[in-house]
Amino acid sequence: MTKWLRSGRRRDICFLLAGADEGELRSQQLKSRLESHYDAHLEPKAFYGSLSALVDAGFVEKRTDGIHDVYALTDGGERRVRDHYEWVRGRLEDDGGQA
Repeated sequence: MTKWLRSGRRRDICFLLAGADEGELRSQQLKSRLESHYDAHLEPKAFYGSLSALVDAGFVEKRTDGIHDVYALTDGGERRVRDHYEWVRGRLEDDGGQA
């Protein structure tokens, strides 16, 4: 497993991007959706650090649209999300759906 998958925040950012309309989100939209999911405020430094790590690792791409930074999964990021999804689904099926 690569390091990005060991971070729940990074993994969740990738899943939010995978499910986004048109496959991309502005940074503030992404942060708001993550805070809503966690029901907690995220420190900007930690959030943007996670985004930068994903960009540096090549799983997420960043572009500028006017004054906004916009993020999208790369092909590699998409593969990692799908691989992780299949792994989780397999664990749930192996367990018979019981926790």
